[in-house]
Amino acid sequence: MRRDRKFEFKRTASDVGIRDVSVGDAGIENVGIENAGIPISRRHALQFVGGGVAASMACTALGASGVMAQTRVTVDEANLKPRPIAVPVFFGDDARLGNALAEIVAADLERSGLFRPLDRSAFLETVTNLNVAPRFADWRSIGAEALVVGRTSRLKDGRFRVEFRLWDVVLGKPLTGQQFTISPQHWRRLGHLVADQVYEKLTLEKGYFDTRVVFIDETGAKKSRLKRLAIMDQDGHNVRLLSAGKELVITPRFNPKRQEVTYMSYAGGQPRVMMMNLETGVRQLVGDFPGMTFAPRFSPDGRRVIMSFQEGGNSSIVEMDLSSRRSRKLTQSGAINTGPCYSPDGRRVVFESDRAGAQQLFVMNGDGSGVGQISGRGGGGRYSTPVWSPRGDYIAFTKQYSGRFLIGVMKPDGSGERILTEGYHNEGPTWAPNGRVLMFFRELRGQGGPSIYSIDLTGYNERKVRTPSFASDPAWSPLLG
Repeated sequence: MRRDRKFEFKRTASDVGIRDVSVGDAGIENVGIENAGIPISRRHALQFVGGGVAASMACTALGASGVMAQTRVTVDEANLKPRPIAVPVFFGDDARLGNALAEIVAADLERSGLFRPLDRSAFLETVTNLNVAPRFADWRSIGAEALVVGRTSRLKDGRFRVEFRLWDVVLGKPLTGQQFTISPQHWRRLGHLVADQVYEKLTLEKGYFDTRVVFIDETGAKKSRLKRLAIMDQDGHNVRLLSAGKELVITPRFNPKRQEVTYMSYAGGQPRVMMMNLETGVRQLVGDFPGMTFAPRFSPDGRRVIMSFQEGGNSSIVEMDLSSRRSRKLTQSGAINTGPCYSPDGRRVVFESDRAGAQQLFVMNGDGSGVGQISGRGGGGRYSTPVWSPRGDYIAFTKQYSGRFLIGVMKPDGSGERILTEGYHNEGPTWAPNGRVLMFFRELRGQGGPSIYSIDLTGYNERKVRTPSFASDPAWSPLLG
């Protein structure tokens, strides 16, 4: 099956600087560093990523007075060369910590597919002072277009601190600087936080590295597989089991507003919709429903849950208010309606249904009105597991076609369908919070169990996420904050 690889980012150019910000969540202190009065424009950053050295030098020649009404970076087959970036070991009180954090930053950026961290053995300068500009000629000579330098320290109360600077090597100017402080048990987050800042400044898209993924950990023989709720960092580190395996758990989904998940639990054959607070570990029962219940998912404001209830041989989409525990049915047809997912503004719902014969995707208003089919316009295939992008611009799906399982995206009106990857058994896409990367799970023929993979919207940057056991049904968290 032919893949359309073209994908575009469009942004309006405007001046941006380095702002003072303060974030006080989960023990993190985030302080902005002033940029010594040197303005860095949105245009410069876009030219850095999209055009490379020549475009950036042309920008310098034009001067600060040149203003573009709109800048476009097109990521397609002709423009997928990762940009070279240097990430030296962070200096400071703890050499091991500095090396580990620099490795995390470099790995996050490399895994995005947009950056190529340079080999440290080629570096000509050892940076030991954040407040002194680096020797740009040395970094240009090894091909670096950007440079990330950092310093680590340990405070008297035991917390770790990292301070970093991001430099545009081509223009010889600072792009941003921040410092973060965190408790020792969460030290890896410092690397992800730095990587997010670098990614955002160089792409003008929000980062997604300081996130977690909840999933189903699978162990044991296939016929007696133990499935437990688990969570990990987006890079596969810090795996932690959230259930003991005493009951079957499936379809975990994150609350978009807080560190909370909903999932299905089957104890003694009885389906229960559960919620768990990941910070406290407290679980609560959303409801004991008669018959089978499928695929609970939070609304964008986190105040409602939408799911599917079995009714005889059919199933309906039902929404429940979490405060009142009152529910209302949104679909009325005598068909199998399941897999609902809200649009980011909560005004529409995408779901799968066999009401038209084959399994297809439909979109309706939030009150159940205005149902319309969006899939299956260009040929055969069965569609399932629809998930609306956090940006609202695409709906991801699983498609069964000619004995293959495909992961793809389409626009909310059904146009622009593109297949990103295919295989023996792919299923269950979930979006990164910036809406530019997906995770899904895949089982290869003869492998014995599923694994989790990530892929970006170009369809070129596919990576396996390493987990200690078989893993399925991933759900991406919002940014941790």
